[in-house]
Parts: sequence; structure tokens; C-alpha cells
Amino acid sequence: MSIGRLFQVPENGNEATATALRVGIIGLGDMGGGLATSLIRAGLPVTVSDVRPEATAPFREGAHVAATPSELAARSDVVLVVVFNDAQVRAVLQGHDGVFAGAAAGTTAVIVSTIPTDTVLEMRAEGATQGITVVDCGVSGGPDASAAGELVCMIGGSEEEVDRLRPVLDAVSCLVLHMGPPGSGLAAKLARNLITYGSWLAAFEAQELAEAAGIDLLKLGEAARESDKRIGGATRLMFRTTAAPWPADSDEGLLKLMRSGAEVTHKDLTTILELGAELGVDLPLATLAERRCGRIYGFEGDI
Repeated sequence: MSIGRLFQVPENGNEATATALRVGIIGLGDMGGGLATSLIRAGLPVTVSDVRPEATAPFREGAHVAATPSELAARSDVVLVVVFNDAQVRAVLQGHDGVFAGAAAGTTAVIVSTIPTDTVLEMRAEGATQGITVVDCGVSGGPDASAAGELVCMIGGSEEEVDRLRPVLDAVSCLVLHMGPPGSGLAAKLARNLITYGSWLAAFEAQELAEAAGIDLLKLGEAARESDKRIGGATRLMFRTTAAPWPADSDEGLLKLMRSGAEVTHKDLTTILELGAELGVDLPLATLAERRCGRIYGFEGDI
């Protein structure tokens, strides 16, 4: 079957069948450009737009290049907004040349940009007055995963809204998680990023401590990466459905295991801080972790 027949768009425009979804991508940076690449490779009809001509140039053969978000929206059933910040999201959705000005009722706008959840809800309410659905999709995996179609997608919206987007999401992801109502996709992305940035701060403090102790930092990095493969790294304790303290009726064997882990962590962090004091290295994150190590393992108070 030819691509033209497979992706025929019915006469009623935006009320297209799932396989006929026309996709627009606004913002062709590392992430948006990768998304466009994945969607074109999947055979979906793609329109792109970016204020930089050099960003749209690579897609002139595989996609239609729109001059404005409004023009792009008029050609799309699903619009992916992949710009940098809150102000840019508002700029491409609102205004004379924005998505809301050009989109037909039934269009879905997907905010991929990492922005405040309040903006998502505000844009959703504004879009709804015109029959346009706005959902949010936090993505994780980086530019390489975006171009390879292997992103992790965290979606905020209704079940029906997420289901409608499946052909698009499946083309760009290795995992799609419906996180809950509108705003929850980006809330999940922000929480996921906290794991990364907090871990990077811990790694930086570790490097400062190791360097002061005369340790080869490249070897330390090698040791950390290899051991993380076996013990799980920063996500090791992310197996619970709540961050609240363990309830009284929790399995005693599990509580014993967690309490033992907390005791080891407390001992290790105390020793780390002693070494830092000896070497004159300030370790604020390690200090905070030592104070809260009981909570990390699900207990209240000191261990």
C-alpha cells in the first residue's frame, strides 16, 4: 500500500482516523528535531515550524515547512509544542499567528516543553473555548532517544485524549505512561529531572571529596557506573507507591531490611562527613542526606 493511500485524510479534516493523524512540530531544537525525524520515519504526515530557517532546512524534503504556528495548526490534527520555556509556549499558542488562531475544533495541542503546570491548565482552558484540546507530555531520554524514537513519554490528560495520541506517541517512544489528569505529565517530568540533578550534585560532591583525598576521578566514575548496574543507582529505593512512612502493619521482614539499610547509610554518611571535615571539603548535600536518611528509607525520626 502506498503512503498516500495509508494516510488519506478524510474530508472532515481534523476528525481523522488514528492512522491518518497529521502531526505538526513547533520548535526544532535537539528534542523537536528528533521528534520530527522519528515521525517522518514512521510515515506520518508531518509539518514543521521554527523561527530559524536553518532549523527547518533539513526537513524540507520529508515534511511541509509552515511559516507560522497558525499555518502549521491548520494543517495538523496533533500539534507538538517543543519550545524552550513558558513564554515561548504562550507565544506559539496564543496571538494572531498562534496555534489557537489556526487550529480547527478537534485539534490536540501537546505541550512537550518543561514548563509550570499552571500554564498547562491555563492553556487547556483557553483552548477548550475553541474546541481545541491541550494536554502535556513530559519526555525523558535526551536528543538521541528523540531521534531514535525511544523516548519515555509521561502524559497528562484524559484516557480518551491519550488513546487518540497513541499513533504519535508510539512513533517517538519506547514507553508511554499515562500519569493522570492534565498537568501531571509535566509534574512527573519535573520530579524525574530532580532525580537527575540531585544525583549530579551528589556526584559533584563525591568528586570534590575524592579529589581532596588524591583519588583519580576517572576511575571513581568508572567504579560508580559499573556498580550502579548492579545496585540500581539513584532509583534503587523507588519501589513504593507512597513516600509516607511505613504503616504499622508493614511486613516485619521488609521493615528489618529497610532499617538495616538506613543504619548502614547513617554510618557511611557520618564517616563521609568526618572525612570531609578532615580534608576541608564542604559537603552540604551529604549533610542533609545524613539528617534525613531515616526518611529516605521510610521511617520517621532518627535511626
